[in-house]
Amino acid sequence: MNETPTISTNDVTPTPGGPQPLPPRQIAPAPITSAPAQVIQPVYVPVAVQPGAVQPGAIQPGMPTAPAETAPAGAESPETAHEHHDHALPREIRIYSHSTLFYWWPVWAVGYLMAFLTWFWGHTFQFGHSEVLVSESKNLGVIFTLTVLLVILITNVTLRGMASVVTILVGIITVLTLAYFEVWRSLLHTLGQLEIFMNFGFYVFFSTAVFLVWAFAFFFYDRMTYWRFRPGQVTQETVIGGAEHSYDTRGMVFVKHREDLFRHWVLGLGSGDIEFSTTGARRENVYIPNVLFVNSRLQGVQRLIVISPDSEAKTG
Repeated sequence: MNETPTISTNDVTPTPGGPQPLPPRQIAPAPITSAPAQVIQPVYVPVAVQPGAVQPGAIQPGMPTAPAETAPAGAESPETAHEHHDHALPREIRIYSHSTLFYWWPVWAVGYLMAFLTWFWGHTFQFGHSEVLVSESKNLGVIFTLTVLLVILITNVTLRGMASVVTILVGIITVLTLAYFEVWRSLLHTLGQLEIFMNFGFYVFFSTAVFLVWAFAFFFYDRMTYWRFRPGQVTQETVIGGAEHSYDTRGMVFVKHREDLFRHWVLGLGSGDIEFSTTGARRENVYIPNVLFVNSRLQGVQRLIVISPDSEAKTG
């Protein structure tokens, strides 16, 4: 049996000038590429509603769902906020009308201050058979006297709105005019000769008497009659006797009178006068003078009377 010889390319020896053998074929590996991920988009197909079938808009299995909206931490719904606002308001507001004695607090305050200065810097003098403590400074008596006169003037003369501005302007013009004509020198010289001396006992007695009357009026007498504001109703109540007079707040109009610059702000510390008008068959105008902290009181009353009695009964 004849065998066919195999010739290896490695055994072939190239001859000079002859054809050169081909190099062995090398197979390069195929590049590996990754196919892009396929994004499946939701497809919404309108479906006719059949009895017992799923309603349109219902979540189907496999369909993406939008995240539920959640309120931020600490936020509250409008209903809850309104309910909290109603609970923040007081059930009722009482308004007291003070007498003009309330504005006399500078008299006893300055009097006690003068008494302290007299006790601290004063000297003892012999008057007859008694020894009195008097300050050598004439300014203490002058300051106290002017304080009493100014309080009497301010509490009895009302200057509202433009009247207060005109009074201040007239005072400034008067001061400048006296300075222009050089009248202040002779006037101050004349006033410098004014000497008013008051002893320690007078300051203490007079200031204590004024303070006791002021405290009785402010803490007791002025509170015998007051106004009670509640949702839907305003009542004037009297402690002694138990008399009451009620008004309906529907259509009620409140007016805060112009402030008296000197009485309401200098002496009254933010007081004022309130007037309201009622509606119905018997229309009345009610005037409440000398109300302390009038701005905050009036704002609270206006927020309270707009609440209906029915809603107040439900929240209560």
